[in-house]
Amino acid sequence: MAGPSAAILRKPRADGLRNRERVLEAAKAVFSAGGSNASLEAVAKRAGVGIGTLYRHFPTREALFEAVYRREVDQLSELAEQLKITAAPVDALRRWLKANVELVATKKGMIAALALAVQASSELYAYSFDRLTKAVAGLLDRAVAAGEIRADVSAEDLLRALIGMCYLHDQPGWQSTVLRLMDVFIDGLRVKPGGDGKAASSPLRGGVKARAKPARKR
Repeated sequence: MAGPSAAILRKPRADGLRNRERVLEAAKAVFSAGGSNASLEAVAKRAGVGIGTLYRHFPTREALFEAVYRREVDQLSELAEQLKITAAPVDALRRWLKANVELVATKKGMIAALALAVQASSELYAYSFDRLTKAVAGLLDRAVAAGEIRADVSAEDLLRALIGMCYLHDQPGWQSTVLRLMDVFIDGLRVKPGGDGKAASSPLRGGVKARAKPARKR
């Protein structure tokens, strides 16, 4: 009798985990899209569960926000490890930074839809920034060691540049603009063949060395 009882106990737990994952995936999609339809009811409908089921897993809107956000951060950390194995250094860095645009879109959508105060989740943001910084640092170090990315840029620089690009654009379709700018940004960090591992554009810094001084009239 122990076998059937154990199976009965396991089944609702497995169903609960599946429902939870469906809710998280639905919340990511709904909140990323934003707009007036980004409600908890819309999340439950997209996940194919009742609103009561949603609240059993996430008793508050803030709890759902935190769960979705932590899940996104965890997935990005895992992606960084995968890219170290499956992609070339610069391509891995580029793909990982672009994947972060989805995280920012989800975060922006949730703040707008749930009317969350940013300062209320400052601890969560600090945790996520630390973890994401460590993830991108591994990819950046790999690209620098390969001699393909300039050495005078830090992981924090990359994340802050990405966040700045995302929050400067709020019009519909802003993600595609940021993804295009990210390509330009990464290309600007690449080391020219035969360079010294610093800025590919260092001779142009300040716009002084690149210009020849006009000849004086005699």
